[in-house]
Amino acid sequence: MTHAGGMKQTPPLDVILQGDCIDRLKSLPDASVDLVFADPPYNLQLKGDLHRPDASKVDAVADDWDKFDDFAAYDAFTRQWLGEARRVLKPTGTLWVIGSYHNIFRVGAALQDLGYWILNDIIWRKSNPMPNFRGTRFTNAHETLIWASRDENATGYTFNYQAMKTLNDDVQMRSDWTLPICTGGERLKNDSGAKLHPTQKPESLLYRILLASTQTGDIVLDPFFGTGTTGAVAKKLGRHFIGIEAEADYAEAAMQRIGLVDRLPDAELELTQSAKALPRVAFGTLVERGLVKPGMQLFGPARAAQNKARKISAKVRADGSVKLGAEKNAPHGKGLSGSIHKMGAAAQGAPSCNGWTYWHYKDGEKLVPIDNLRQKVRDEL
Repeated sequence: MTHAGGMKQTPPLDVILQGDCIDRLKSLPDASVDLVFADPPYNLQLKGDLHRPDASKVDAVADDWDKFDDFAAYDAFTRQWLGEARRVLKPTGTLWVIGSYHNIFRVGAALQDLGYWILNDIIWRKSNPMPNFRGTRFTNAHETLIWASRDENATGYTFNYQAMKTLNDDVQMRSDWTLPICTGGERLKNDSGAKLHPTQKPESLLYRILLASTQTGDIVLDPFFGTGTTGAVAKKLGRHFIGIEAEADYAEAAMQRIGLVDRLPDAELELTQSAKALPRVAFGTLVERGLVKPGMQLFGPARAAQNKARKISAKVRADGSVKLGAEKNAPHGKGLSGSIHKMGAAAQGAPSCNGWTYWHYKDGEKLVPIDNLRQKVRDEL
């Protein structure tokens, strides 16, 4: 969808579009959003009220929006909204959709048929699931999320791998996530104290999704907005949101909820990046910029803190190479010259070395890694 002059339209930002999901999706411009998170009706096919062994009623999903005449009707609805969602996604955009065993397999088949490419399926393992009151099946303790790119050959989609690893105590984030369901003060209630929405998702789930697959300033679309968990987390993380919601009560509650959220400062939204994603800075660049001067002495880490004489040293040359010192106590490579990495390896008699972390310079009485100077240049870039 473009203007007559060929300029791409900008979608409305940080709003809730009230009305039918399909109609509202059709009003959005082509290739205009960075991420879609969808929590569609699950089509639970409940045949009546659910009761606990003590005959009390279970507060299950019995709303009209979750009811379809048959599987064919549900499949047609699924293909419609998935098709429109794919249209509004940027080529680098991705889609997340969550569901239970009732619907997720049908949704997965539909998105593959429409041209999406599945990147991962994620198991959200609920740490506090609702029990199986009838005792006739296993407790439903998880839901499944599908993460997909818009096309099979899509490149450039966002995956903040290092941020996920950092979030997980420097261990690769796996595809099984243990998080609690939405309870306590986070759960929105109506005037009578009952939960306002039967399937409100926890903010921790959306926090992980948005942190993993969006960047600050990205546009996140939720076509089944409900009480606004996606919008609340998007605002907190400095992302824009577009919500679509048919129910006026949900839309009103979502807007009130989001209005109470404060956006995190820019400095707190900076994510840890992998070394490959950071701008490349050569050691010679530090020499060119005067951060390191020819003749400056560099030191390796002390082999023993109390034995300063055993510190290995090198001098910086005008071309960014370093020459190892000729101290009699230097165990390896005396007088050799080369890059910070090769000379760090030679000084140790090792096959390789990361010179950025090995070599240090004097800042007063302290020895500081030269990597700190590289970071100054990266900050400028």
